[in-house]
Amino acid sequence: MILAGDVGGTKVHLALYDFVNGRLSHTRDERYPAREYAGLEEIAKEFLGKDKVTAACFGVPGPVRDGRLRLTNLPWTLDSRELSLDLDIDHVFLINDLEANGYGIAELQPDQIHTLSEGDASQIGNRALIAAGTGLGEGLLVWNGRMHVPYPSEGGHADFAPRNEDEIDLLRFLKQKYNGRISFERVVSGMGMTNIYEFLRDVRGMEEPAWLARSLSEAGDPNSVITETGLAARAEICEKTLDMFVSAYGAEAGNLALKVLSAGGLYVGGGIAPRILEKLKDGTFVRAFTDKGRLSQLLINTPVRVILESRAALMGAAAYGEARAAELSGVSLRAASAKA
Repeated sequence: MILAGDVGGTKVHLALYDFVNGRLSHTRDERYPAREYAGLEEIAKEFLGKDKVTAACFGVPGPVRDGRLRLTNLPWTLDSRELSLDLDIDHVFLINDLEANGYGIAELQPDQIHTLSEGDASQIGNRALIAAGTGLGEGLLVWNGRMHVPYPSEGGHADFAPRNEDEIDLLRFLKQKYNGRISFERVVSGMGMTNIYEFLRDVRGMEEPAWLARSLSEAGDPNSVITETGLAARAEICEKTLDMFVSAYGAEAGNLALKVLSAGGLYVGGGIAPRILEKLKDGTFVRAFTDKGRLSQLLINTPVRVILESRAALMGAAAYGEARAAELSGVSLRAASAKA
């Protein structure tokens, strides 16, 4: 079996995969609150128990250098060689989390993807991937003439570019709040949704009903309250928060698509998109995505698809781990299952 991991700033999601008829076969998975553990090894050992695996691959937030990464939002340093020794697994790989998501796209079934905009589906070329969750991940999938090869990016940390008066004032608010430059991640992410809500309440003076304030203070995840309230149209401030959030999300997706020339499609991943799918469907995202002046037609022709499968990054990590282990060992679990 293959151990796959999706390491985030708040949770670690682990899964075991096997192969049946050449395709990934999910065995089991579990989520762990990252901050309650001293490191990834502790979580992996607890998850594996007595199970043995031939390889492991973990998608991690940030740039991996020579199999090593120091996490930004957790006090952990990960090293593939140390993990291999500590977990007694021959082949352990660390790849960027968006890179893992990118490899996962090829493993998805049609019902695990929702198309927001058909674009010109006959186009062949690079793809782009953007994923808002705890942070904002971005990646590119380069078409090499045979397949799409995922590459990581830290584009979510590029400067936030406001497009209208609300966003200009939001930028001013955030510069004061964070005492410095503002990246897109401060707007398009979990923290971004909260930031937009606070801006509308504190700067724009939008009403925060007493019942909503209580719900937010009692909630473990305030963004879930904002999302549910906005989707149900129960409070104008939450509806406006979702409007600004989705519009900024679409705009940055369009920026990424232009930089990558993603004729092959723009994919929206991450944990937030499936939860706000009904809002994404109302046209706000696609209007912002395609609003690129003289280059608008290029974006209109670009298919836009939302990844609905929450285990996409795990599937990609498992696929990558098996493929790299096969290169090193000369034994492919996927190929063997297809022959069987």
